[in-house]
Amino acid sequence: MNAHPRPAPPLALMAELTHRCPLQCPYCSNPLELLKVAQERDTQFWLDLIAEAANLGVLQIHFSGGEPTLRPDLAALIAHATARGMYANLITSAVLLNEDKLQALADAGLGHVQISIQGADPATADRIGNYKNGHAKKLEIARLVPKLGMSLTINAVVHRQNLDQLPAMIDLAESLNADRLEVAHVQYHGWALRNRAALIPTREAFEAADAIVAERRAALRGKMVIDYVVPDYYAAKPKTCMGGWGQKLLNVTPDGRVLPCHAADSIPGLEFERAGVLPLQEIWEQGSAFEKFRGTGWMQEPCASCALKEADWGGCRCQALSLAGNAAATDPVCHLSPLHGEIQRLAESESRADHREFIYRRL
Repeated sequence: MNAHPRPAPPLALMAELTHRCPLQCPYCSNPLELLKVAQERDTQFWLDLIAEAANLGVLQIHFSGGEPTLRPDLAALIAHATARGMYANLITSAVLLNEDKLQALADAGLGHVQISIQGADPATADRIGNYKNGHAKKLEIARLVPKLGMSLTINAVVHRQNLDQLPAMIDLAESLNADRLEVAHVQYHGWALRNRAALIPTREAFEAADAIVAERRAALRGKMVIDYVVPDYYAAKPKTCMGGWGQKLLNVTPDGRVLPCHAADSIPGLEFERAGVLPLQEIWEQGSAFEKFRGTGWMQEPCASCALKEADWGGCRCQALSLAGNAAATDPVCHLSPLHGEIQRLAESESRADHREFIYRRL
């Protein structure tokens, strides 16, 4: 029996079509144990899932990975989603696209493209992604997106080894006629957690970036939206992870498991139902993993009595596990956590270490 009131329908579905990717970014949030092509679900699975999601009330679908353009059925999946009334977004490295392929996706109804960049110059970007000539290819495709009638977001993931290029990355996004730029400090899950010592910026670098974003936001108001994701380890309050566990988004992995967030399978003891075995609505409303941290009933102190508990929903459960050893603990980035000072000292220490080598994301 459902322990909570029936949740509202999810706003969005994150469809992770594959874990395969030509890039090897060391900050990737995919799990360390990447799924191989033989474990991916087929076209009919995804068509059925999209139909279920539309019936459930999902309004947005984000095609992601890995690199979703590796799937030859991507255009068919986009067409199916848009025919069912969903707004389709593609999250891509763009290095496998060309004008004909992009046109086919636009013809299928794709409304929005998010292209990641790893830096402002080819040497930096190609080193971070470990993919030769990747930066030039990204820019080529990014310039085509608005011309083909789609909205463009540039995702600039920043960290210690490229944060000095932040002004140039903002200039680059503006020159590409992006509608939106997301400046996102690395969030330490998956491969990023393994590479934290090479990625975490100093507090001074973060504060300088904070000032740059504020200044450029004001200067570009009305021309380009800049979203900003701060580095958790220097924060005083936790972010509302995924809009609240099991409240706004569901994530489907390449092998068909349905997760409350893309990193939830890092939490031991959770059981994830599979789409196609149980109805998607039943998983969303009653799935044990979704129920585990939905709402506030699971909270320990100080979260349980916090006035913000229905605003931040306790922060990130995966981060609580990785930093506190307990997924039900207060997210240690919160100033009320007994571990808050320890986490900030860890960040300060690692950020000043002379560590530049990456452990690249590889299948």
